[in-house]
Formats: sequence, structure tokens, C-alpha cells
Amino acid sequence: MEAIQFLITPFLGCVVLILIHAYFGIHILERGVIFLDLSLAQVIAVGIAASCFLGDDPSTRLYLAVVFAVLGACVLTFSRQIARHINIEAFIGVLYVFSFALSLLLLDKSAHGTEEFKSIMNGNILWMTWGDLAKATIVYAAVGGLHILFWKKFLGLSYGNGGGLFWEFLFFLSFAFVLVSSVQIAGILQVFSFLVIPALIGRLYTKDPVKILIKGWGIGLLVCLLGVSLSYKLDLPTAPLIVASLSLIFFILLGLKAKKGTIVQIEKPRGKG
Repeated sequence: MEAIQFLITPFLGCVVLILIHAYFGIHILERGVIFLDLSLAQVIAVGIAASCFLGDDPSTRLYLAVVFAVLGACVLTFSRQIARHINIEAFIGVLYVFSFALSLLLLDKSAHGTEEFKSIMNGNILWMTWGDLAKATIVYAAVGGLHILFWKKFLGLSYGNGGGLFWEFLFFLSFAFVLVSSVQIAGILQVFSFLVIPALIGRLYTKDPVKILIKGWGIGLLVCLLGVSLSYKLDLPTAPLIVASLSLIFFILLGLKAKKGTIVQIEKPRGKG
């Protein structure tokens, strides 16, 4: 009973993370910019690293994370325009390595740089509090409500011909606000896996975004339940265990579908940013 009481909070944290990130994962896969969230998360990590450099006051950390989130959203709003001149994945890669290098430079001059680097990459969801869960749920619910309200507009950005810079900015800004919370809770590694892998699993069976979402949610939640439990029982890092388990499930399902020859073909991205 004591173990259940301890594990319920991190598991519920994984639930809300999967629900919101699998949704954004559908958009990211359809746009063909798989590593976009890594670069945006790493831009936000620069703000977190800067707060560590300045003394790591909680209010300063949140403020700088939000500032860099908005900055990253502004840059990525113009991803379609950037894609007309250079390969957008290459640009995203450069943005990632620049942000990563800048984070390392800032953390190198902070008192607990190594520990903070591990926290940014791996998070520590096993020690998530009810307060952390409540704050994250409020942010995710607000963003989710916005996307439900303007479902057709946001879906048109990825599945249609776009919808103008305002809607692009609103999409990336809402995604950035999600990442501000997610990176501090779960770390960049787990956030990326939650974004991409459940959506990839759904894409093995269907192209319909709603069905992709349902299948991704189902598999993701089962893996999270297993990962959190094993992490506690075997005293293993939670994020790497969940990521490895989720990846392994994807590889197994991919192999089974390939053997049957029934994988849903993914269309080549239509020049979307």
C-alpha cells in the first residue's frame, strides 16, 4: 500500500504527459520535423541553465524558461519560410546544438552544473509532488482546451495548407508552454519519447489522427505503468527505463507489422516546416 501511495503521483504525471505530448506528436510527425521538440526543449533548457548560473531561484527559473520558450516559439513560427531556403531539419539541428552548447557553458559556471544537466536531460518524475502534478495539469488542460476549441485551425496547419503566421505562432507558443512544464518534470529525453513514439505506434495502424491518438495513448499509458513500477522496484532511473521500454514496444510492433506487410505507408512530407 505504501508503494502504491508513492507511485500514484509519478504515474499520474506520466498520464498527463502522454495525453498532451502524443497529441502534439501527431502534428510533428505530419509536418515531418521530428526533432523540432528537442530543439525547442533545449532552447527552454538554456533558460533553466541561465537560472542555475544566476543562483537558481525558483521564480527566476520559471521566468527565464518562459522567456526562452517564447523566443523559441517566435523562431519556429517562421519554419515554413526558413524551409524555402534551407533544409528545415538541418536548421532545427543547428538550433539544437547551439542551445545545447550554450546550456553547457552556463552550467559549467554554476555550482551544481553536473546535477542540473542530468536533471534537464532525465528529469526526476519519480519524486514528483502533488503540487507539481496540479500545476502541470492546469497548464496542459488550458493548452488542450485551446486546441479543442480551435481543432480545425490547428489540424489545418499540419494536415492542410497552413493558416497564417498568427496560428503558427499560437501553435508553437502553446507547445512551448507545455514544454516549460514538461522539461522540468520529466526531462528532455522522456519528453521526446512521449511526443514521438506513441504517435509513431499509432501510425503503424492508421492515418486517422483521432485513431492514432487513441492507440498511442493506450500503449503509452501501459508502458508508463510498467516503467514507473519497475523503476521503483529495481531502483533504476525512471526516465531511461520508460524510454527504453516504449522504444522496445515500438520496435516489436514494427517488426510484427513488417512481417505481415501491413504497415500504413507514411507519405513524404509536403514541404511543411
